[in-house]
Amino acid sequence: MTIERVAIVGAGMAGLTAALALARRGIACDIIEQATRLEEVGAGLQVSPNASRVLAELGVLKTLEPVWNEPDHIALASGLSLRALANVPVGRFARERWRAPYGVLHRTTLQKALLSAVEKQPSCRLHLGARLDHPSLDAFTAITGHRPDLVIGADGVWSQVRTIMPQAPVPTFSGNIAWRLTIPSRKAPPAMKVNAVTAFMGPGAHLVCYPLKELDGYNVVAISTGLNPGQTWQAHASTRQHDLLMQQFSLWNPQIRELLSQARDATFWPLYEVERGRWHNDSTTVLIGDAAHAMMPFAAQGASMAIEDAARLAVHLGRPGPLPARLSAFEQERVARTDKVRNRGAFNRFAYHARGPVRLARDAVLSLRSPQSLAADLDWLYGYDACDP
Repeated sequence: MTIERVAIVGAGMAGLTAALALARRGIACDIIEQATRLEEVGAGLQVSPNASRVLAELGVLKTLEPVWNEPDHIALASGLSLRALANVPVGRFARERWRAPYGVLHRTTLQKALLSAVEKQPSCRLHLGARLDHPSLDAFTAITGHRPDLVIGADGVWSQVRTIMPQAPVPTFSGNIAWRLTIPSRKAPPAMKVNAVTAFMGPGAHLVCYPLKELDGYNVVAISTGLNPGQTWQAHASTRQHDLLMQQFSLWNPQIRELLSQARDATFWPLYEVERGRWHNDSTTVLIGDAAHAMMPFAAQGASMAIEDAARLAVHLGRPGPLPARLSAFEQERVARTDKVRNRGAFNRFAYHARGPVRLARDAVLSLRSPQSLAADLDWLYGYDACDP
């Protein structure tokens, strides 16, 4: 079966990247988005080489490079003492070793760049304000005026498309929440470095910060246990939530505690994971991105996996053969890949949040690792080419 037209539900990273990748293969795309205008919620985003390689292939990277930061290294530091424990070189090193850059930017910057590229594609049409309470081929046809050969669910962790998929994955609350705030450069504590992504590790929690050129400031994300506010990306903290945050960081360095004490206007979102299940129904529908495999952010690969999914789905749909076989091959390949990333994230979670003797052993081991050896551990992740046919 030749795929001539698809309906993509969701105009986030996964959906817009999929539209670009498919359009380059001559496949017409209708992108269905329930929002009346695109306003990406959130602040910072890390784009590792495995994702930036795809963006370069799609012609989007060149619009990002003038406005993003390419940090010199990713640093691991103690949240208690602020002592640097290890670092992974990126910057020029990433371009040389993995043949693609490592950049940090505002989410809105990436979404706008993808949207601009999509709008220049004559075979792509964006349908805003199109809510799908009961997804079906007839509903898609009513919105787009065309009956799609395939529906791609790129509508996130609370996917509506996933609800019509037999044996689909199930989202569950992880028990963790991510606090999000931005700090102007003039107010940033000395622990925040302008040339690095820094992950501060502490008992039961961790905090990541990096500079955002667009804001002349720093993106800060603190991850800890917390109360589930429901299906939202931008919950506002109650006094109880903020008190719980401060309790969890009570042993941390004063610089970090002072930073978080002033974060009463910060927002947070619940961290959901999507369990194993089917990503396609053999004929009409397939899931990508968080709709298929939302994971904890401990490997900083959520957006990158969605971008990879989009590129790999386009590769598989461009191959000959029965559609069910192509969808199965896509799912099998991506499940293996995302499982490996998920396992890396679980390991990072254990290491980042270690307590007591385990924390001391972690610090000792990290201090013995060279930057080059730590980089070599990431070759399988950052060196992956999702555009390889």
